[in-house]
Amino acid sequence: MTVEVAQHVWRVQASHVLAALLRRSGDLGACEDAVQEALLAAATQWPADGIPDNPRGWLVRVASRKLLDRQRSQAARARREQEVALQGCADAHAPSADEARGDDQDDTVHLLLLCCHPGLSPVSQVALTLRAVAGLTTAQVAAGFLVPEATMAQRVSRAKATLRRAGARFERVPAEELPARLHAVRHVLYLLFNEGYTCSSGHCAIDPNLTREAIRLTERLHRAIPEDGESTGLLALMLLTAARTPARLTTTGDLVPLAEQDRGRWDADKIHRGTALLEQTLVAGPVGPFQLQAAIAGVHAQARTWAETDWLEICILYRMLNRQAPSPTVTLNLAIAVGMAHGPSAGLGTLDPLLHDASQQRNHRLHAARAHLLEMAGDPRSAVAAYREAARLTHSIPEQRYLNQRLTSLDEETDD
Repeated sequence: MTVEVAQHVWRVQASHVLAALLRRSGDLGACEDAVQEALLAAATQWPADGIPDNPRGWLVRVASRKLLDRQRSQAARARREQEVALQGCADAHAPSADEARGDDQDDTVHLLLLCCHPGLSPVSQVALTLRAVAGLTTAQVAAGFLVPEATMAQRVSRAKATLRRAGARFERVPAEELPARLHAVRHVLYLLFNEGYTCSSGHCAIDPNLTREAIRLTERLHRAIPEDGESTGLLALMLLTAARTPARLTTTGDLVPLAEQDRGRWDADKIHRGTALLEQTLVAGPVGPFQLQAAIAGVHAQARTWAETDWLEICILYRMLNRQAPSPTVTLNLAIAVGMAHGPSAGLGTLDPLLHDASQQRNHRLHAARAHLLEMAGDPRSAVAAYREAARLTHSIPEQRYLNQRLTSLDEETDD
């Protein structure tokens, strides 16, 4: 058995093991540390001995022992807390059948809701979700945020302390808090997917582990709350977008823009599943931002070629999205759609307000979009300058390489 297989198994099981411990002890920090210690034990033993017949039960037993040892060593705790902890973990060697099996939907959703507590900042919500639900180590989370491991450890520790002070528990969220908490969960999963689909930094353009994990967790959310249209829309968006992954890179790891991708390599199964979910949710009730984004991805998926893309429909959808959830990103994407539907001058006019927004001056995608529209407008010299600025600002090596290739190509054209 390979280390990669073991890593996949324990990543899938991590949230359920944590849920089993949280039912015994409400201390997220202590339980999460115990789970991580159990995962480290698995990393050592499973590659040599093989995956146990009941990997979740094995992890629950080991994590329970770790938690019990930790609780016993904290002599300063109040007697009542010690008694509750010891009673809760007394049967650590023999977890119940329910604990070993777990309720997949409830475990995952309850953990997501706990990690997305309103008392936490969005960054802390994402970090805690990656640690507690996705099963990543502190070092892996730190690498994703481009911060030292010690810094991330402090951030996660503060998040856990905030939850303790707020009295957050692993239990059903009050009905009045559920909409806001679900909104936060969807946002976290969306950020997780985007970071995997287009890595913001480093030498890799795509992190398939993050995209798969985001889809897996969103599928859990959808199965648990199938009537929630925005969660369904988010899952459809992820599937329709992830379907393009096989065509997004050359064999040497260079980025392939959407216009040049071989659509025959797109994942037909993901497109079919995403389209079915989209059709299901669009007729069910009010349409929200994730459903609109999924609809835009659906238009791209339906076009057999770049030339056949219905840019007028995409413009309409982006304008609807801009009314519901305005943001610089939406404006940028609308500008590109307008440029394709109504000409590059119209697209540049839509993009212009962002160029005067101080907060967007270091957004490399803004300069890349402007460069693309300038190139379409027949202004290669201005396009070269914009591509150069975009390449200077990006932290992604593959994106930087692609942008430099574009400006070099245009430079050669202007010299001819």
